[in-house]
Amino acid sequence: MDKDPLKYKRLREAMVTRQIEARGVSDPAVLAAMRKVPRHLFVSEALRDQAYGDFPLPIGYDQTISQPYIVAEMTQALQLDPDDRVLEIGTGSGYQAAICAEIAYRVYTIERIHALYLRARRLFDKLHYHNIVTRYSDGTAGWKEESPFDAIIVTAGAPEIPNVLVHQLKLGGRMVIPVGDRFSQDLVKLVKDEKGVRTTNLGGCRFVKLVGEFGWKER
Repeated sequence: MDKDPLKYKRLREAMVTRQIEARGVSDPAVLAAMRKVPRHLFVSEALRDQAYGDFPLPIGYDQTISQPYIVAEMTQALQLDPDDRVLEIGTGSGYQAAICAEIAYRVYTIERIHALYLRARRLFDKLHYHNIVTRYSDGTAGWKEESPFDAIIVTAGAPEIPNVLVHQLKLGGRMVIPVGDRFSQDLVKLVKDEKGVRTTNLGGCRFVKLVGEFGWKER
């Protein structure tokens, strides 16, 4: 499957050192996952040599694979433990789910675009990510049957924080979600405890729209 594993291993190491550690991501589990997961397999063959660059890449259907630093920053903000159950809204390429699956016990991921759902599921199977559970559905409604979750990560920009997702967090649970307009958002971290929900703004970002019942409506 991997035509040049040593080449891509070197590119991953450079990505982690120059793009991720240099910007302050320090969680050892996150860094180890970013060094391990073969990001180039989550993009088209034509884009593989660009896979470790400091930018997002298109994956078709007006969707993208996020910039490596953003993936690392969001994962670190989730504060994952090895026994955590994680919900991801927006499977996309599958790369973010794979990073979380290297750290957490189980990852539940939902994708609304059928072709992306199928592509990601095949890749998870090929890479032996048996702790990733996939679903083809409207992710904005979450996954009530499997809730509550220790962490929820939303990989598309929402107009507001969907309450339905907050309700699916455990006490002590964390959520990371981009919130804003159609063109730019703030990356927001929520922590749910006995007193309610605390939010922290992690800074500006830009994601594709979170489309669904509790996100942006399709035109």
